[in-house]
Amino acid sequence: MTTLTTRTKSLRAASGPEGARVRNRKRAARREGAFGWLMISLSAASILVFTALPIVFTFVLSFFSWDIISPPQFVGLQNFTHLAADQSVIHSFGVTGLLAALIVVLQIVVGLAMALLVQQRKSTWARSIFRTAFFLPLLVSAASISIVFSYLFDDHFGVINYYLQLLHLPAVAWLSSSAGATATIVIVAVWQQLGFVFILFVAALGSLPKDVLEAVSLDGSGPIRTFFSIKLPLISPTIFFAAVIGLINAMQIFDQPYVMTKGGPGDATTTTVMLIYRTAFQNIQFGYGSAISVVLFVLLLVLTGLQFLISRKWVFYS
Repeated sequence: MTTLTTRTKSLRAASGPEGARVRNRKRAARREGAFGWLMISLSAASILVFTALPIVFTFVLSFFSWDIISPPQFVGLQNFTHLAADQSVIHSFGVTGLLAALIVVLQIVVGLAMALLVQQRKSTWARSIFRTAFFLPLLVSAASISIVFSYLFDDHFGVINYYLQLLHLPAVAWLSSSAGATATIVIVAVWQQLGFVFILFVAALGSLPKDVLEAVSLDGSGPIRTFFSIKLPLISPTIFFAAVIGLINAMQIFDQPYVMTKGGPGDATTTTVMLIYRTAFQNIQFGYGSAISVVLFVLLLVLTGLQFLISRKWVFYS
Protein backbone atom coordinates (compact mmCIF):
# COMPACT_ATOMS: atom_id res chain seq x y z
CA MET A 1 0.00 0.00 0.00
CA THR A 2 2.82 2.38 0.90
CA THR A 3 4.66 1.57 -2.34
CA LEU A 4 1.53 2.17 -4.41
CA THR A 5 0.96 5.51 -2.69
CA THR A 6 4.57 6.58 -3.35
CA ARG A 7 4.28 5.65 -7.02
CA THR A 8 1.02 7.56 -7.31
CA LYS A 9 2.59 10.68 -5.82
CA SER A 10 5.63 10.43 -8.10
CA LEU A 11 3.37 10.07 -11.17
CA ARG A 12 1.38 13.11 -10.11
CA ALA A 13 4.57 15.09 -9.55
CA ALA A 14 5.93 14.03 -12.95
CA SER A 15 2.72 15.06 -14.68
CA GLY A 16 2.43 18.32 -12.78
CA PRO A 17 4.18 21.69 -13.21
CA GLU A 18 7.36 20.46 -11.50
CA GLY A 19 7.63 17.53 -13.89
CA ALA A 20 7.21 19.85 -16.87
CA ARG A 21 10.02 22.06 -15.60
CA VAL A 22 12.30 19.02 -15.17
CA ARG A 23 11.53 17.85 -18.71
CA ASN A 24 12.18 21.33 -20.11
CA ARG A 25 15.53 21.49 -18.32
CA LYS A 26 16.51 18.08 -19.71
CA ARG A 27 15.54 19.10 -23.25
CA ALA A 28 17.52 22.34 -22.89
CA ALA A 29 20.53 20.39 -21.62
CA ARG A 30 20.29 18.00 -24.57
CA ARG A 31 20.07 20.92 -27.02
CA GLU A 32 23.09 22.59 -25.43
CA GLY A 33 25.01 19.32 -25.57
CA ALA A 34 24.11 18.80 -29.23
CA PHE A 35 25.14 22.38 -30.04
CA GLY A 36 28.45 21.88 -28.23
CA TRP A 37 29.18 18.67 -30.14
CA LEU A 38 28.30 20.47 -33.39
CA MET A 39 30.80 23.24 -32.66
CA ILE A 40 33.49 20.72 -31.70
CA SER A 41 32.87 18.73 -34.87
CA LEU A 42 33.15 21.86 -37.03
CA SER A 43 36.44 22.81 -35.37
CA ALA A 44 37.76 19.26 -35.66
CA ALA A 45 36.75 19.12 -39.33
CA SER A 46 38.45 22.43 -40.12
CA ILE A 47 41.65 21.30 -38.35
CA LEU A 48 41.53 17.99 -40.22
CA VAL A 49 40.92 19.53 -43.65
CA PHE A 50 43.11 22.63 -43.44
CA THR A 51 45.93 21.48 -41.10
CA ALA A 52 46.28 17.74 -40.59
CA LEU A 53 45.67 16.57 -44.16
CA PRO A 54 48.01 19.17 -45.77
CA ILE A 55 50.77 18.18 -43.32
CA VAL A 56 50.32 14.48 -44.13
CA PHE A 57 50.15 15.25 -47.86
CA THR A 58 53.35 17.31 -47.65
CA PHE A 59 55.21 14.49 -45.90
CA VAL A 60 54.03 11.98 -48.52
CA LEU A 61 54.77 14.32 -51.44
CA SER A 62 58.33 14.88 -50.22
CA PHE A 63 59.17 11.36 -51.44
CA PHE A 64 57.89 12.08 -54.95
CA SER A 65 58.83 14.21 -57.93
CA TRP A 66 55.77 16.06 -59.22
CA ASP A 67 55.26 18.99 -61.57
CA ILE A 68 51.41 18.83 -61.69
CA ILE A 69 51.42 18.08 -65.43
CA SER A 70 52.86 14.57 -65.26
CA PRO A 71 51.92 11.92 -62.67
CA PRO A 72 53.95 11.87 -59.43
CA GLN A 73 57.04 9.68 -59.54
CA PHE A 74 58.36 8.04 -56.39
CA VAL A 75 62.01 9.01 -55.82
CA GLY A 76 62.47 7.91 -52.20
CA LEU A 77 65.02 10.01 -50.32
CA GLN A 78 66.40 11.65 -53.44
CA ASN A 79 64.83 15.03 -52.60
CA PHE A 80 66.40 15.03 -49.15
CA THR A 81 69.86 14.01 -50.39
CA HIS A 82 69.63 16.73 -53.03
CA LEU A 83 68.74 19.50 -50.58
CA ALA A 84 71.51 18.41 -48.21
CA ALA A 85 74.00 19.48 -50.89
CA ASP A 86 71.96 22.42 -52.22
CA GLN A 87 73.77 25.62 -51.24
CA SER A 88 70.67 27.76 -51.83
CA VAL A 89 68.74 25.71 -49.26
CA ILE A 90 71.58 25.85 -46.73
CA HIS A 91 71.93 29.60 -47.28
CA SER A 92 68.18 30.14 -46.80
CA PHE A 93 68.28 28.31 -43.47
CA GLY A 94 71.19 30.50 -42.40
CA VAL A 95 69.32 33.67 -43.36
CA THR A 96 66.18 32.46 -41.60
CA GLY A 97 68.12 31.58 -38.44
CA LEU A 98 69.79 35.00 -38.34
CA LEU A 99 66.52 36.86 -38.84
CA ALA A 100 64.73 34.69 -36.28
CA ALA A 101 67.42 35.20 -33.63
CA LEU A 102 67.43 38.99 -34.08
CA ILE A 103 63.64 39.25 -34.16
CA VAL A 104 63.04 37.11 -31.06
CA VAL A 105 65.72 38.83 -28.96
CA LEU A 106 64.58 42.33 -29.92
CA GLN A 107 60.92 41.50 -29.40
CA ILE A 108 61.53 40.23 -25.88
CA VAL A 109 63.95 42.99 -24.83
CA VAL A 110 62.00 45.91 -26.32
CA GLY A 111 58.61 44.48 -25.35
CA LEU A 112 59.69 43.97 -21.75
CA ALA A 113 61.22 47.45 -21.56
CA MET A 114 58.03 49.04 -22.91
CA ALA A 115 55.88 47.02 -20.52
CA LEU A 116 57.99 48.20 -17.57
CA LEU A 117 57.66 51.82 -18.66
CA VAL A 118 53.90 51.55 -19.12
CA GLN A 119 53.44 49.84 -15.74
CA GLN A 120 55.09 52.81 -14.05
CA ARG A 121 52.30 55.10 -15.29
CA LYS A 122 49.93 55.95 -12.47
CA SER A 123 47.01 56.87 -14.73
CA THR A 124 44.81 53.99 -15.81
CA TRP A 125 43.78 55.92 -18.92
CA ALA A 126 47.41 56.42 -19.95
CA ARG A 127 48.14 52.71 -19.57
CA SER A 128 45.07 51.82 -21.64
CA ILE A 129 46.05 54.24 -24.41
CA PHE A 130 49.59 52.87 -24.58
CA ARG A 131 48.37 49.26 -24.61
CA THR A 132 45.96 50.00 -27.45
CA ALA A 133 48.53 51.95 -29.47
CA PHE A 134 51.20 49.27 -29.18
CA PHE A 135 48.75 46.46 -30.00
CA LEU A 136 47.17 48.06 -33.11
CA PRO A 137 49.98 47.14 -35.58
CA LEU A 138 49.31 43.48 -34.84
CA LEU A 139 45.84 43.84 -36.37
CA VAL A 140 47.18 45.01 -39.75
CA SER A 141 48.36 42.48 -42.32
CA ALA A 142 52.09 42.02 -42.68
CA ALA A 143 51.91 42.61 -46.43
CA SER A 144 50.26 46.02 -45.98
CA ILE A 145 52.80 47.09 -43.39
CA SER A 146 55.65 45.88 -45.60
CA ILE A 147 54.39 47.97 -48.53
CA VAL A 148 54.25 51.11 -46.37
CA PHE A 149 57.70 50.53 -44.89
CA SER A 150 59.19 49.79 -48.29
CA TYR A 151 58.32 53.37 -49.25
CA LEU A 152 59.62 54.75 -45.96
CA PHE A 153 62.95 52.93 -46.34
CA ASP A 154 63.38 53.52 -50.07
CA ASP A 155 67.02 54.33 -50.81
CA HIS A 156 66.30 57.33 -53.06
CA PHE A 157 62.82 58.63 -52.21
CA GLY A 158 62.26 57.27 -48.70
CA VAL A 159 61.26 59.45 -45.78
CA ILE A 160 63.93 57.95 -43.52
CA ASN A 161 66.83 58.94 -45.76
CA TYR A 162 65.22 62.35 -46.36
CA TYR A 163 65.32 63.20 -42.67
CA LEU A 164 68.81 61.74 -42.33
CA GLN A 165 69.99 64.17 -44.99
CA LEU A 166 68.23 67.04 -43.20
CA LEU A 167 70.33 66.13 -40.16
CA HIS A 168 73.45 66.12 -42.37
CA LEU A 169 73.81 62.37 -41.96
CA PRO A 170 74.68 60.02 -44.83
CA ALA A 171 71.87 58.16 -46.53
CA VAL A 172 71.65 54.46 -45.77
CA ALA A 173 71.19 51.76 -48.40
CA TRP A 174 68.29 50.23 -46.53
CA LEU A 175 67.02 47.91 -49.25
CA SER A 176 69.97 47.68 -51.66
CA SER A 177 72.63 46.28 -49.31
CA SER A 178 72.71 42.97 -47.47
CA ALA A 179 73.11 44.47 -44.01
CA GLY A 180 70.56 47.23 -44.66
CA ALA A 181 67.94 44.86 -46.04
CA THR A 182 68.39 42.47 -43.12
CA ALA A 183 68.10 45.32 -40.61
CA THR A 184 65.01 46.70 -42.36
CA ILE A 185 63.21 43.35 -42.33
CA VAL A 186 64.04 42.87 -38.65
CA ILE A 187 62.77 46.37 -37.81
CA VAL A 188 59.48 45.85 -39.62
CA ALA A 189 58.89 42.36 -38.20
CA VAL A 190 59.67 43.47 -34.65
CA TRP A 191 57.52 46.60 -34.96
CA GLN A 192 54.49 44.61 -36.09
CA GLN A 193 54.75 41.72 -33.61
CA LEU A 194 55.83 43.85 -30.66
CA GLY A 195 52.26 44.42 -29.48
CA PHE A 196 51.71 40.72 -28.75
CA VAL A 197 54.85 40.41 -26.62
CA PHE A 198 54.12 43.75 -24.97
CA ILE A 199 50.63 42.65 -23.89
CA LEU A 200 52.06 39.40 -22.50
CA PHE A 201 54.58 41.24 -20.35
CA VAL A 202 52.04 43.84 -19.20
CA ALA A 203 49.80 41.02 -17.98
CA ALA A 204 52.73 39.21 -16.34
CA LEU A 205 53.97 42.32 -14.53
CA GLY A 206 50.44 43.20 -13.44
CA SER A 207 49.98 39.78 -11.83
CA LEU A 208 53.12 39.90 -9.68
CA PRO A 209 52.36 39.39 -5.96
CA LYS A 210 52.23 42.83 -4.35
CA ASP A 211 53.14 41.51 -0.90
CA VAL A 212 56.46 40.20 -2.23
CA LEU A 213 57.24 43.51 -3.96
CA GLU A 214 56.33 45.47 -0.83
CA ALA A 215 58.51 43.23 1.34
CA VAL A 216 61.46 43.69 -1.02
CA SER A 217 60.92 47.44 -1.03
CA LEU A 218 60.89 47.55 2.76
CA ASP A 219 64.18 45.63 2.79
CA GLY A 220 65.75 48.49 0.86
CA SER A 221 66.15 46.77 -2.49
CA GLY A 222 66.57 49.16 -5.40
CA PRO A 223 64.57 48.98 -8.65
CA ILE A 224 67.37 47.34 -10.65
CA ARG A 225 68.04 44.67 -8.05
CA THR A 226 64.29 44.10 -7.61
CA PHE A 227 63.87 43.61 -11.33
CA PHE A 228 66.70 41.10 -11.78
CA SER A 229 66.22 39.27 -8.47
CA ILE A 230 62.42 39.24 -8.12
CA LYS A 231 60.49 40.36 -11.18
CA LEU A 232 62.55 38.65 -13.85
CA PRO A 233 62.42 35.17 -12.23
CA LEU A 234 58.69 35.53 -11.57
CA ILE A 235 57.90 36.41 -15.20
CA SER A 236 60.31 33.82 -16.64
CA PRO A 237 57.41 31.56 -17.77
CA THR A 238 56.04 34.46 -19.84
CA ILE A 239 59.49 35.11 -21.32
CA PHE A 240 59.75 31.43 -22.21
CA PHE A 241 56.31 31.44 -23.86
CA ALA A 242 57.17 34.58 -25.85
CA ALA A 243 60.46 33.01 -26.96
CA VAL A 244 58.81 29.80 -28.16
CA ILE A 245 55.98 31.51 -30.05
CA GLY A 246 58.31 34.18 -31.41
CA LEU A 247 60.81 31.63 -32.74
CA ILE A 248 58.10 29.57 -34.45
CA ASN A 249 56.68 32.68 -36.13
CA ALA A 250 60.07 34.14 -37.06
CA MET A 251 61.30 30.90 -38.64
CA GLN A 252 58.32 31.11 -41.01
CA ILE A 253 58.86 34.74 -42.01
CA PHE A 254 57.75 35.40 -45.58
CA ASP A 255 55.71 38.58 -46.09
CA GLN A 256 58.33 41.17 -45.17
CA PRO A 257 61.24 39.89 -47.31
CA TYR A 258 58.93 38.96 -50.19
CA VAL A 259 57.27 42.38 -50.39
CA MET A 260 60.21 44.60 -49.46
CA THR A 261 63.26 42.95 -51.03
CA LYS A 262 62.05 39.96 -53.09
CA GLY A 263 64.79 38.04 -51.31
CA GLY A 264 67.51 40.44 -52.42
CA PRO A 265 69.88 41.99 -52.86
CA GLY A 266 71.00 38.78 -54.52
CA ASP A 267 69.77 36.13 -52.08
CA ALA A 268 70.76 38.00 -48.92
CA THR A 269 67.20 37.96 -47.51
CA THR A 270 65.86 34.80 -49.14
CA THR A 271 64.28 32.93 -46.27
CA THR A 272 63.39 29.25 -46.24
CA VAL A 273 59.67 29.85 -46.74
CA MET A 274 60.46 32.11 -49.70
CA LEU A 275 62.61 29.36 -51.18
CA ILE A 276 59.80 26.85 -50.66
CA TYR A 277 57.41 29.19 -52.47
CA ARG A 278 59.79 29.67 -55.40
CA THR A 279 60.57 25.97 -55.65
CA ALA A 280 57.01 24.74 -55.47
CA PHE A 281 54.92 27.45 -57.13
CA GLN A 282 57.36 29.15 -59.49
CA ASN A 283 59.63 26.29 -60.52
CA ILE A 284 56.77 23.73 -60.24
CA GLN A 285 58.86 21.32 -58.16
CA PHE A 286 56.29 20.36 -55.56
CA GLY A 287 58.12 17.27 -54.35
CA TYR A 288 61.36 19.13 -53.71
CA GLY A 289 59.51 22.04 -52.12
CA SER A 290 57.69 19.60 -49.85
CA ALA A 291 61.02 18.07 -48.81
CA ILE A 292 62.31 21.52 -47.79
CA SER A 293 59.06 22.09 -45.86
CA VAL A 294 59.52 18.79 -44.01
CA VAL A 295 63.08 19.74 -43.03
CA LEU A 296 61.84 23.12 -41.76
CA PHE A 297 59.08 21.39 -39.80
CA VAL A 298 61.52 18.96 -38.18
CA LEU A 299 63.94 21.79 -37.42
CA LEU A 300 61.18 23.73 -35.66
CA LEU A 301 60.33 20.65 -33.60
CA VAL A 302 63.98 20.22 -32.60
CA LEU A 303 64.44 23.90 -31.71
CA THR A 304 61.23 23.93 -29.67
CA GLY A 305 62.31 20.78 -27.86
CA LEU A 306 65.69 22.36 -27.07
CA GLN A 307 63.93 25.43 -25.72
CA PHE A 308 61.85 23.27 -23.38
CA LEU A 309 64.95 21.35 -22.32
CA ILE A 310 66.97 24.49 -21.58
CA SER A 311 64.00 26.15 -19.87
CA ARG A 312 64.34 23.77 -16.91
CA LYS A 313 67.42 25.71 -15.81
CA TRP A 314 66.03 29.26 -15.94
CA VAL A 315 62.23 29.13 -15.90
CA PHE A 316 60.71 29.20 -12.41
CA TYR A 317 57.09 28.18 -11.95
CA SER A 318 55.42 29.37 -8.77
